[in-house]
Amino acid sequence: MTPLRQRMIREMELRQLAPRTIECYVSAVADLAKFYGRSPELLQLEEIRSYLHHLLFTRQLASSTGQVRAAAITFLYRHVLGQSSFDLHFRRRHSGKLPEVYSQEELVRLFQAASNRKDRVILMTTYAAGLRVSEVTHLQPLHIHSARMLIRVEQGKGRKDRYTLLSGQLLQELRCYWREYQPAVWLFPNRQGTGPVRRDTVQKIFYQAKRRAGLQRGHGIHTLRHCFATHLLEAGVDLRTIQLLMGHRSLNTTARYLHLTRKRLGSLSGPLDLLRLPQADELPNPERSERP
Repeated sequence: MTPLRQRMIREMELRQLAPRTIECYVSAVADLAKFYGRSPELLQLEEIRSYLHHLLFTRQLASSTGQVRAAAITFLYRHVLGQSSFDLHFRRRHSGKLPEVYSQEELVRLFQAASNRKDRVILMTTYAAGLRVSEVTHLQPLHIHSARMLIRVEQGKGRKDRYTLLSGQLLQELRCYWREYQPAVWLFPNRQGTGPVRRDTVQKIFYQAKRRAGLQRGHGIHTLRHCFATHLLEAGVDLRTIQLLMGHRSLNTTARYLHLTRKRLGSLSGPLDLLRLPQADELPNPERSERP
């Protein structure tokens, strides 16, 4: 490990950044150094901006990925190298894309397509509790509060603890899973039993089940968290409660799920329905009409 990397990790740990954030930032700076074959200390501002342009328009990485890379580089130069005025002039842009959500029938197909009980329970827990992938991987048996029907999420995003729902059906699934697998420290351990299941392993579980279920929509297991929020809204749960269950810092983040609810959209009539058109089978077929 280079001295620069050690200094950067130390500064991030002093600011109590999340381990996942530290990992992403270190990787982003390492990629920058690898791209130019020089230490970041020797790079000029325009070289760094050219690198970000390369990521977005040559490699065509997602805008969110570019934002993470820019944030990591800015942290390095401002807080590690002491360049307080460092500015990449990189404008943050939201994609405007709405999350994709499965219907209840599609979720049943997804769960049934899991290859074994452990995989199925991982998918069901993620959906039933509205968890991020890092949160479901770090669950422990002691976090399941069956008497209160709650799941404790420790040190979620922003290093915050919270409680979320434990449904009766999920509790039954978890008890059957526990009797079969007997997990000790981690609720979902890795194959070696030396730590929690890896994030990429959980993603593979989702994509394999999705493929077997014949589902086309959905980008990653985070889709199940979107389903959790949307289905609660459709069931009449208020936004503030959903915000607390999901651990959102801002209510605006939770409010975007209003755009996805069938109850809200399904009650609206489209403008075509307001026209007094004849029935479809009564409309003439232009292809069969005779030309003059």
